[in-house]
Amino acid sequence: MTQTPLDRAHHAMDANPSDERARLQFYERLADGELYLLLSEEASGDTIKPEVFELQDASFVLVFDTEERLAAFVGKPAPFAAMSGRMIAQMLAPNGLGLGVNLEVAPSSILIPPNAVTWLVDTLDNAPDQIEERLAEFTAPAGLPERLIEALDTKLSTAVGLARWAYLVGTVSETGVRSHLLGFVGAIPEAQSALAKAVSEALAFSGLEAAVLDVGFFATSDPTAAQLAQVGLRFDLPEPEAPTERIIAAPGSDPEKPPRLR
Repeated sequence: MTQTPLDRAHHAMDANPSDERARLQFYERLADGELYLLLSEEASGDTIKPEVFELQDASFVLVFDTEERLAAFVGKPAPFAAMSGRMIAQMLAPNGLGLGVNLEVAPSSILIPPNAVTWLVDTLDNAPDQIEERLAEFTAPAGLPERLIEALDTKLSTAVGLARWAYLVGTVSETGVRSHLLGFVGAIPEAQSALAKAVSEALAFSGLEAAVLDVGFFATSDPTAAQLAQVGLRFDLPEPEAPTERIIAAPGSDPEKPPRLR
């Protein structure tokens, strides 16, 4: 059986029960990945009806990280909705539903109780603060934990086509305060809030409670972008694949129009 990113994250968490970082990384993979939600009947418009199971004194819906795993569990053709883990969690939390992940068909089989689903949604909903700071100098980044660099690299690998590059630099403000900045270059204006939130999530799921990282956005022609390139650690964001014709009909395909449960 081919291991999926969720399998690997679950194995790391299961092998180290006291490792808070491993637990957080599992939940991050769960939120960022595409999941297949088992339905009791075909979707009707923007409304979906998940199959609900009563397990361990709570109600759960079932999701799988591949279509093949869903088919293996059901044993016959079954309706499903494909959407991100975060979107599914945001639908379930207000209804007090838990999440059964890859049950009986994968090493990442796990029951996530309703209170853990609510915690995940609360963590994802933490928006970064917006502040204005005048910077006097950019420096090479220093003293940041390696796991934070890894968390940023993993998170930015999902930001396909949202910016050209990002540079991690040290900063010195006009008042002498030192910090760090992740500067995005050539970001799509409409994606700036999503990129800032992605960085906030990378911090939250890194397990570094005191970690702070500023975020900035710069045009490719901005002289500041050249300064960042001189001293910064560069992250190349993935470029989108060549466009292909796609018919979007499945509920959950449009993140701006999440389906409704019934």
